[in-house]
Amino acid sequence: MIHMGFSGVVTFFLVRGHSSQNDVRYVSIIKRYISCVVPISAFFASSLWFGNTAYLYISVAFIQMLKALMPVATFMMAVSCGTDKARWDLFLNMLLVSVGVAVSSYGEIHFNVIGTFFQVTGIVCEALRLVLTQVLLQKKGLTLNPITSLYYIAPCSFLFLFFPWIVLEKPAMEVEHWKFSFWVFFTNALCALALNFSIFLVIGRTGALTVRVAGVLKDWLLIALGTILFPESKLTGLNIIGYAIALSGVVLYNYLKMRDATIVHQISLVDVDKPKEWRLDKKDSDVLEKDIPANASMPVGDEEAPLIPSSRFQRNQSGNHDV
Repeated sequence: MIHMGFSGVVTFFLVRGHSSQNDVRYVSIIKRYISCVVPISAFFASSLWFGNTAYLYISVAFIQMLKALMPVATFMMAVSCGTDKARWDLFLNMLLVSVGVAVSSYGEIHFNVIGTFFQVTGIVCEALRLVLTQVLLQKKGLTLNPITSLYYIAPCSFLFLFFPWIVLEKPAMEVEHWKFSFWVFFTNALCALALNFSIFLVIGRTGALTVRVAGVLKDWLLIALGTILFPESKLTGLNIIGYAIALSGVVLYNYLKMRDATIVHQISLVDVDKPKEWRLDKKDSDVLEKDIPANASMPVGDEEAPLIPSSRFQRNQSGNHDV
């Protein structure tokens, strides 16, 4: 909740002062805001609440292993909603990830059903949020980067997180005479905001592939640091083997989606010279895949980045190449 409030305030001044007015005009239509932003914010806030609650029951390392299920949940939701097609190569890839997570869960020493349930529920909410983003925003031609998306999503998510806090957490904090540490939470909120800026800069200056590779390295670092900093989080051989299997599936999934994006991009270059009437006959799914090259939920799977990053980021309004 503090992250969303802080990010909402900072991005308000950034977007109002420097962002293009094309994005800002979208919020002026209240009906579209309610029909698009509110549902996305609700699922985003739910993924944050369930995901953060899981830390009270299971270890940081095991939570990171469970997050390998993210592409599985996203693929299933996308197929169910018709935004992606069921393919055997992706299905077998998802099966590989699921088997890896199952092996890793079986090898967990301090397995907790409640914590696992919270984390998996958070993953499902995140998958629903990504699919809703694709359906409600991308099909309407709205493309947002992680900064402008926070401008829209953060205030609404703050409200959705405020109610469970006031009902479930605040009474317990009063009973325990919990003291609010300003500097701890302020620096923590700065880190959360810096995450979004780093995502924006990396995508804008390199590309989605770099973010995907960095995401794999980040996963291993989180597991290693979580084990070192929290000695009670002990890894077993099955943990490591299972997560290695799941991670190999995630890497393969990223490769398949990047390969699809390259093919679509090559076709789009040919389409430029085609008559306009022919281009309008393309399927909606083809247009959607062009806008979202590699299921952008993966490179920005962190909880603080609420929307799928646009495939048309431009670098500092300088007219340089698009990613």
